[in-house]
Amino acid sequence: MDQGYADPWRDGDKSKKKESVIMKKLCYATLEEQGYEGYLLKEAPERVLQFGEGNFLRAFVDYFFDMMNEKAGFNGKVVLCQPIAPGLADMINQQEGLYTLYLRGFENGQKVNDKRIISCVSRCLNPYKDYQALMDCAKNPDLRYIACNTTEAGIVYDPACQFADQPASSYPGKLTQFLYERFQQFGSQPGKGFVVLSCELIDNNGKELEKCVLQYAQQWALGQDFEKWIQEENIFCSTLVDRIVTGYPRTEAAAINEENGYEDNLIDTGEVFGFWVIEGPESLKKELPFDKAGLPVLITDNHKPYKQRKVRILNGAHTSMVLGAYLAGQDIVRDCMEDSVIQGFMNKTIYEEIIPTLTLPKEELEGFAASVTERFKNPFIDHALLAIALNSTSKWKARVMPSLKGYVEKFGELPKCITASFAFYIAFFSGHTLTEEGLTGTRGDQEYTIKDDRFVLEFFAEHKNDDPAAMACAVCANEAFWGEDLSKLPGFEEAVAGYLAQIRDKGTYEVMKACL
Repeated sequence: MDQGYADPWRDGDKSKKKESVIMKKLCYATLEEQGYEGYLLKEAPERVLQFGEGNFLRAFVDYFFDMMNEKAGFNGKVVLCQPIAPGLADMINQQEGLYTLYLRGFENGQKVNDKRIISCVSRCLNPYKDYQALMDCAKNPDLRYIACNTTEAGIVYDPACQFADQPASSYPGKLTQFLYERFQQFGSQPGKGFVVLSCELIDNNGKELEKCVLQYAQQWALGQDFEKWIQEENIFCSTLVDRIVTGYPRTEAAAINEENGYEDNLIDTGEVFGFWVIEGPESLKKELPFDKAGLPVLITDNHKPYKQRKVRILNGAHTSMVLGAYLAGQDIVRDCMEDSVIQGFMNKTIYEEIIPTLTLPKEELEGFAASVTERFKNPFIDHALLAIALNSTSKWKARVMPSLKGYVEKFGELPKCITASFAFYIAFFSGHTLTEEGLTGTRGDQEYTIKDDRFVLEFFAEHKNDDPAAMACAVCANEAFWGEDLSKLPGFEEAVAGYLAQIRDKGTYEVMKACL
């Protein structure tokens, strides 16, 4: 067993132990076939602690560290920590940290289906069963990096958390406990703090995490020396993560296991595209040799332009296109990319109306846009338009509205496709019956359920009988939706009303076609 930690089957189910040994041998044989002798990392030190053991981190962060081990001699294991009481710790330990990862999709116009055995994970801790095992990790002098993805709700300050809790209920509380244990052990030694790589999907995730930790340090009266150590010896990096992870392939798992010759209960799948932006000092480039491994990881002093690029191009393309495409009869993203009108509408939106409003170099933006089209064509992912349509009001505000305003500010006129997309949004939300499940809309002879905040659904239910002009006026002027009155944008309300009238007369598909 790696690191000399306890054998999970020492007093347990010997059949599971036998299965694990068989899997391990077959996995290592596969690694040798790949030209990478992963078994040589048996004795590698645990250099990374990861809060979170789910599909995303295993297909993203652990993949990158695994590749650094192979390509750049990073020579480090990742010890996982189960962040909530129910989790995968037992299953991960039964497989001794090994699992099969498939990255699939289109890359440079070619269909890709890459298989890799991930061997960088040493073990997974469950602090709800063995809190001391987590605290013992803080005493490991080789440990340097902490990665985390505890969901958007994970980085919250909960004053109910107590220092004596084992463990604290919130993730920042657990991290504060861990950091204090580290401080007690190595506080007098420089260079023993951590590089914290926060992957949660909130703005300035690293800085928000640091704020929560400092709040707990103060609430729990852990001392000014500890607070100073947190700020001076630790680097809380805000990061941007970008990869669609589809997780355990339930419908394919049996066939995959039969083909591989071993039973893997932790198979993970994701798209081949991946990009990680880490905001941190220049010195991190030497510590974390992602570039030497040829990995799509960027260490920069400002991650915000890259987040803006992702939100405005990738997410903005989704939100501006899918509602109209659904009303035009499409159901999944990939099929939209097979339709020249819908893809043409999306491309015009991106290249002519979104990219001109962004600050990164045009060549870089267009390269990212090209990758977006390939990602949307992924033959391994059935991305339902109705799933993307969930909470479209807040999504349109965050993802598309900044491009609308940026375009008007730069060119002094309305962007045709983005304006039409606002009309698509209204048409999609023009339902007829409000239920507990949502607002019921109609596409041809089919009904669909519109899901958003209740006040949004109630608004559209109240305006279901409005004509295009009245509807456009009501929606544009609704400051509760947009944080401002969009009817004050010159010509916008009138243009939206015109598109709505065309949609009711000819349908969204013809409106898309007319925009080209």
